[in-house]
Formats: sequence, structure tokens, C-alpha cells
Amino acid sequence: MLVLKAIRADKITLALQNYISEQVGSKYITPPTFRLSSCYKDSSNVSPLIFVLSSGSDPIASFKKLCQEMDMTARSDMISLGQGQAKKAEAKIANGMVKGWWVLL
Repeated sequence: MLVLKAIRADKITLALQNYISEQVGSKYITPPTFRLSSCYKDSSNVSPLIFVLSSGSDPIASFKKLCQEMDMTARSDMISLGQGQAKKAEAKIANGMVKGWWVLL
């Protein structure tokens, strides 16, 4: 791998992944599947779930599925943040705090 790094540094990541997979197993290089329901268990009424999303990720389907599983569909709300949406988002959060709703921003 040292020679590979000297010759083709762009291939070292793949070589390391192959080495780890062969030596100790692919479970150490395969990221776990994200499950919103598992994250929900770590939250409480005073510690909300906050995610920083990368470009192209869309949590809406996972959120809707969790709402259905937890019987919260009627007590959930969503708003897309953008220019001029701050006041509406604040109102939805305040309403959610009072009524016990879930709010996805």
C-alpha cells in the first residue's frame, strides 16, 4: 500500500477498503443503515432531534413513515426553510411546543 500511495495516491482509499474487508470483514467499512426510529429513541421532550443534512439527502419520506408508525401523522407539520420563512417556522415551532406536535423544518 505504501508503493501504491507513492504511485497512485488516488487509489489508496479503495486499497484500504479492500484490505480491511479481506482481513477483518466488510462490516467495518459498510456504514449502518440510517433509521429515524432508532434515533427517535434517543430523543425526549427536552432534547429534540437535529440533523445536519448533506446535499441531495431528503428526510421527508423517513419522517412521514415515522409519523405513521408513531400515530403522529395528524400531529405533525413541515415547512421548507427559505427566504422569508423564518416567522412561519417560528410560529410552527411555537405551536408544536404548545400542542406537542412534531415539526420538520
